[in-house]
Amino acid sequence: MVSLIIQRTLQLVFLLFGISFLVFSSMHIAPGNPAAVIGGPTATASDIEAIEENLGLNDPFLTQYARYVGNAVQGDFGYSYQTTQPVADAIMVRFPNTLKLAVASMIVAVIIGIITGLISALRQNSWLDVSATTFALAGISIPNFWLGALLILVFAVNLQWLPVGGMSNPWYTLDGIKELILPAITLGTGSAAMIARMARSSMLEVIRADYVRTARAKGVKEKNVIWIHTLKNAMIPIITIIGLNFGFLLGGTIITEKVFAINGVGRLMIDAIAARDFPMVQGSVLLVATLFVLVNLLIDIIYTYIDPRIKYD
Repeated sequence: MVSLIIQRTLQLVFLLFGISFLVFSSMHIAPGNPAAVIGGPTATASDIEAIEENLGLNDPFLTQYARYVGNAVQGDFGYSYQTTQPVADAIMVRFPNTLKLAVASMIVAVIIGIITGLISALRQNSWLDVSATTFALAGISIPNFWLGALLILVFAVNLQWLPVGGMSNPWYTLDGIKELILPAITLGTGSAAMIARMARSSMLEVIRADYVRTARAKGVKEKNVIWIHTLKNAMIPIITIIGLNFGFLLGGTIITEKVFAINGVGRLMIDAIAARDFPMVQGSVLLVATLFVLVNLLIDIIYTYIDPRIKYD
């Protein structure tokens, strides 16, 4: 296990170098001049040239990249071109909102997905199975922005049960929970559908195994057969899809944050891209990449607790 953690940490370092280079390159290749954006519509050519010189944008590409990496290794990710705020500080202010939204969405996805997949597998080819399969197909197909707008229209505008958007209250308060419900459902529906499909197929594969038939033949209670013998052994692929989806949720909340006016990392990233704010985009992408790799490392560790036969040499 220690060797796995060391190996993944080294992989993370090389991965972050690669991602930083790709993002740095793409931002410089993309059309537009950040100095012109900073200067505004009234900036003259000499003003833009002075801004470029001050930011080091006139230096060769590799020189700029080497300077960025050298500062990033020391924890300095630069300053925002828009607000002159340190990138790390701006991201850390927004990250708690993204994390709360991702965790709440994953809770919704896991509860709905596993229960739906379990019922679908135990009632194969019944109307429950057909209904669950239809839900999974709809959940994957429905765009987040459409579902979010529909939920706002029904539950916030017409019924006025929940707030339209925003996330200004602590998550453990009643108002904070209300703020999370609609965006969590919006973001978690697609993941719930994928988890449900994986849970169904995994359960159907395990439920036909010899040891399950033997347990039933020995008179083991059906609930023990389902929860101990079947579900536990079917959890490996389910845990895999949960981990992948959680990693995507941490970096894929952009549309949902826009729809519900949540000040998260995704919305910060979109605004930074529009403003050609290089340091903010690079810092946000590096954070998302780091979290994705760490989540996958956590999933690998969980495997060993679910199935002790799994060993990492």
